[in-house]
Amino acid sequence: MAACSFRRSIASQLSKLLDLPPENLIKSISAVPVSKKRHVADFQLSIASVTEDSSTNCLAQDLPLQAQKLAERLKCDAVVSEISAGPGTVNFTINRELLAKTVLQQVLKDGSEYGVKSELFATVPRQKAVIEFSSPNIAKKFHIGHLRSTIVGNFIANLKVALGHEVIRINYLGDWGMQFGLLGVGFQRFGNKEKLKTSPLQHLFEVYVQINKAAEDENTKELAKDFFRKLEEHDEQTLSLWKQFRDLSIEEYIRIYKRLGVHFDEYSGESFYQEKSQEVLKMLEDKGLLQKTTKGTGIVDLSEKKDLSSFSTVMRSDGTSLYITRDLAAAIDRMNKHSWDTMIYVTDKSQSNHFQHLFQILKLMGYDWAERCQHVSFGLVQGMKTRRGEVIFLEDVLNEVRSRMLQNMASAKTTKEIEDPVETAEKVGLAALIIQDFRGLLSSDYQFSWDRALQSRGDTGVFLQYTHARLHSLEQMHGNAQLTDVNVTCLQEPDAISVLQHLLRYDEVLYRSSQDLQPKHIVSYLLTLSHLAAVAHKTLPVKGSAPGVAQARLCLFQAARSVLANGMKLLGITPVTQM
Repeated sequence: MAACSFRRSIASQLSKLLDLPPENLIKSISAVPVSKKRHVADFQLSIASVTEDSSTNCLAQDLPLQAQKLAERLKCDAVVSEISAGPGTVNFTINRELLAKTVLQQVLKDGSEYGVKSELFATVPRQKAVIEFSSPNIAKKFHIGHLRSTIVGNFIANLKVALGHEVIRINYLGDWGMQFGLLGVGFQRFGNKEKLKTSPLQHLFEVYVQINKAAEDENTKELAKDFFRKLEEHDEQTLSLWKQFRDLSIEEYIRIYKRLGVHFDEYSGESFYQEKSQEVLKMLEDKGLLQKTTKGTGIVDLSEKKDLSSFSTVMRSDGTSLYITRDLAAAIDRMNKHSWDTMIYVTDKSQSNHFQHLFQILKLMGYDWAERCQHVSFGLVQGMKTRRGEVIFLEDVLNEVRSRMLQNMASAKTTKEIEDPVETAEKVGLAALIIQDFRGLLSSDYQFSWDRALQSRGDTGVFLQYTHARLHSLEQMHGNAQLTDVNVTCLQEPDAISVLQHLLRYDEVLYRSSQDLQPKHIVSYLLTLSHLAAVAHKTLPVKGSAPGVAQARLCLFQAARSVLANGMKLLGITPVTQM
């Protein structure tokens, strides 16, 4: 990684002066974000983070002075061409030609691994992660919360895979419970085998809505209970109908997930854990953790003082399991099956309590690995509507974003004849959805707006795609630059330096996202990269420049496009080459 060699060079000089091992210093030396106000140094050392390590307990007001003293003792060398002190920082400017050469070489050599190979990740152990995400309920609507879970879970999985971890992607379907009693009765009454085969998700939803209207009468309720009891007793006919519901739904989900660029290694579901959840109840009883209430329900006391100020209900009065009991069974089963290092659940924040209870109960049961479970929660999205009204099916959202994008492309004067406008509209539209969703902290709620998401200027997914396509066509027009014959002295303009400085920071941004699993760091990095590249594209023309200059600029744009594409793919976006 380009940044690594520079950090190491700075650290080795500092380590002699500060008498600290260079590896302790590396994380305190960070690339400086590019500023609109122009000239900034390339790296800075934060004095506070270094003095924490050493015994000198200094006061905050001494920091500028310390920075000044340290800067005076440091010398420029072949790598560092300028050293200055800031308020509490020492700033380093890298030799300009070396900067250009090192960054471009590294980006073009590492390709899709640029940033990922950085030594910032050297101390991070390779792990096996289980990620449970998306997890819709069969026959119910695929709401916007499921969409968020799908794209966030996919991002986390992509990032972990890129960093060399092993990932198992699990879709935990709502495929069991009383509603299947209702659905079964509903299908016997209103169902249609043909429609079930051609559009299972829609048909089962319609049946479920119809039977719910009829479910007011006692007779229907009894039949539904009856159907579900048969399911639980593995009655062959009932089970085979349920299996059809499940299998046909999954087939259609797979097709739709494919449009999103998402796949799963396992389609699990609550149905897998019927028997196993009974075993969990038995374990809880054996460990003395299961208490019966006067109503006959089973609870687990979670309070510190054992006064039931906090408890979790794990069993109905008739002895059957609840959602949390099945989740307990699933967690234990996954550990036995995959022996993972970390398990991540991606759902909206209204389930925070549920997961707190889940992890607490696992700990009480003696499973220390409960500490390695994590709930990545996200906020609610308001106001997402399609032309047909509220969102019921994921496919509605995908079709809507595609048709709106096609319309925008058709009305834009710049649109050239492109080979597959529908496919392109879908990829650009998805980028718009994902960037709008990932711009803020995942935990914050936001108001969805089609117009804002699909703007071609400003901080949108459309702008990222547009930038990528533009840089790609530059390469198509002028061919690929060969690094061997690039004269880097041609890349000294401020706009070129800004792009290079920004490319230098990519590994730090990846590192931040890998630490807190928030995509927003990568999003804002890519948006800035696109803005810087757009400015450079204007001020540093390839066409009509002297051959040496043209080659060097082409190389710079190629590097920018490469990193832009890498980052987009991590977020779950497929970069387009024309639009």
